[in-house]
Amino acid sequence: MSSHIENPRIIVALDFDNAGEALALTRRLDPKRCRVKVGKELFTRAGPAPVEKLTAAGFDVFLDLKFHDIPNTVAAACAAAADLGCWMINVHASGGQAMMMAARESMERYPRRPLLVAVTVLTSLAAEDLAAIGMKDTPEAAVSRLAALTHKAGLDGVVCSAHEAASLRRELPRDFLLVTPGIRPAGGDAADQARVATPAEALRAGADYLVIGRPVTRAADPLQALAGIEREIDGV
Repeated sequence: MSSHIENPRIIVALDFDNAGEALALTRRLDPKRCRVKVGKELFTRAGPAPVEKLTAAGFDVFLDLKFHDIPNTVAAACAAAADLGCWMINVHASGGQAMMMAARESMERYPRRPLLVAVTVLTSLAAEDLAAIGMKDTPEAAVSRLAALTHKAGLDGVVCSAHEAASLRRELPRDFLLVTPGIRPAGGDAADQARVATPAEALRAGADYLVIGRPVTRAADPLQALAGIEREIDGV
């Protein structure tokens, strides 16, 4: 059996506007072969119920709400996500070291706490976008700086584009997780992402988990689409 199935590297992004569609899609997938991500739109519309149902169905859930607030507020939100049984949750690294440390400390009481990762620079942002909000760094430099801060705060890893994964893999310990969105199978459409890569490119660069949405969720046969991506990354 492929090691990618024993420890699924693919996280399917459930970017739907209602729980019915999201849950129907997951009934066409296999929780042994992928994990799933619940983001802001679905959670805001449907609340925690889909997370609870997905967890009950055997899926590892990445709750992608990108918490960014004062430390106490973020710590409480992370504890609430842990209570839901999430496998992974995230915060914004730009919230600062104190905020990230508070988030980590809020979950230390859980025997099996969620993985906690931080968003560095959104994959929709290019250099000119960063300049427009007053960040003089290139995306690569900003990601490197924020990832180092995340590691110092004791988090499990970061969300970054595959374009920065190789340099982060050189700069940080191997057990520091790299979660890469903006993944498009070979020949796929980049859509609204500025920094994209194929699944194989991302893994070769050092990514641990690949967040993939529309190439799976909009496919006529989602499980077949997932199998195609598994073939693409098998042996990498």
